Amino acid sequence: MRLKFLGLMILLISHSVWAAPVTEDVSKNTEDPYMLMELFGAAFTTIKNDYVEETDDRKLVEKAIDGMLSSLDPHSGFLDAETFEEMETQTKGEFGGLGLEVTSDKGFVRVLSPIDDTPAYKAGLETGDYITHIDGVSVSGLSLNEAVKKMRGKPKTKVTLTISRKDKEPFDVEITRAIIKVIPVKYEAKGDIGYLRIISFSERTTEMLHEAIKTLTKEIGKDKLLGFILDVRNNPGGLLEQAVGVSDTFLTEGEIVSTRSRQPEDTMRFSAKPDDLTDGAPLVVLINEGSASASEIVAGALQDHRRAVLVGLKSFGKGSVQTVRQIPGFGGIKITTARYYTPSGRSIQAKGIEPDVRVPRAKIEELPVIEGYGENNLDKALSSEVGKKAHDTDPVKKEKKVKKSDKKADQKKAKPANDDLTDEEDKTDYQLDRAMDILRGIAVYHQK
Repeated sequence: MRLKFLGLMILLISHSVWAAPVTEDVSKNTEDPYMLMELFGAAFTTIKNDYVEETDDRKLVEKAIDGMLSSLDPHSGFLDAETFEEMETQTKGEFGGLGLEVTSDKGFVRVLSPIDDTPAYKAGLETGDYITHIDGVSVSGLSLNEAVKKMRGKPKTKVTLTISRKDKEPFDVEITRAIIKVIPVKYEAKGDIGYLRIISFSERTTEMLHEAIKTLTKEIGKDKLLGFILDVRNNPGGLLEQAVGVSDTFLTEGEIVSTRSRQPEDTMRFSAKPDDLTDGAPLVVLINEGSASASEIVAGALQDHRRAVLVGLKSFGKGSVQTVRQIPGFGGIKITTARYYTPSGRSIQAKGIEPDVRVPRAKIEELPVIEGYGENNLDKALSSEVGKKAHDTDPVKKEKKVKKSDKKADQKKAKPANDDLTDEEDKTDYQLDRAMDILRGIAVYHQK
């Protein structure tokens, strides 16, 4: 058994070393992989023979591999057989857990985004939250896979997460696990605007997007339809081919994205095919700090081709490509193999996509209504029609009348600036409202 594991390690390490081009600088800093394996073997044997407690060979090697990969970047790692199987299920749009997309950051688990309509989303977790404890146990020292495993569990069981959020004291959130069934595309007719929400880029995303566009066009009416809003806020990404398919839905030509690896000959370019499914209808794309990876590919392509106006906040900035390679009987390796570039040659990595119109999250506040104010209240103001007085009462008297009005009625009309909003007002999506305003403006401009 020991030889089998060591043989696997030699295969992996020698493959990664020999795949690199040999240059003068690299050769000076490259050790013989077989000599390095002697170091690994010595460490393995020492642990096996001398560690205070008996160890599991398989777990030792898996952790060693995961340590190598996770030291490269936050998105590389080893997937044991169970995790590998769950990852394959997730790309199909159904999996168990809380509904969180997470990464490792500063020794803790950071929330990339909660997935819509999942337990984590309903519990109020937000992009940028740090998970510091799981059921009261610190995640410090755990690998990302280990932390994720602790959050997973049987449906209807509960887990308590300790959350650290900017400008707030740490707090606990109890969440009930569930089977997560992600519907990748949701849509709604908002008057004369077609609203398209992409939650994830899984196997059926492009197909469902096409169905949604056709349904909305028919429901609203092609002559009445002003355009579409494509919402990829808090979308953590997914499959590259689905990002290409979504972008191609709105484009007729040109490059969508390129992936560039360490070897120039491995560069891949993806281009649009003719036919825009929306016939060039005005398009606004909503993004925010939770829009990552595939979401950024779509936003970058549509922005570079000037096909859409991007509204919201700067995206996450995950511009790297992960390749998963299966190791039969063991699981798989997820490793970063390339970077994404937009059609104009911009790298998304650690930069993100800047929106064309920055719109922060905000709440609507109702301001006091000023009574008795207007042209018709000014002394000697011209009338609206010849022969009629501009006002029937003296403005001073009217002002006094306003002052004597019912104080309770005035209080209902005016709210203090720091007053809490009602539940209904809290649900107002300010960014979406602004996106709709911008889309209407674009539509008017096109019509003129």
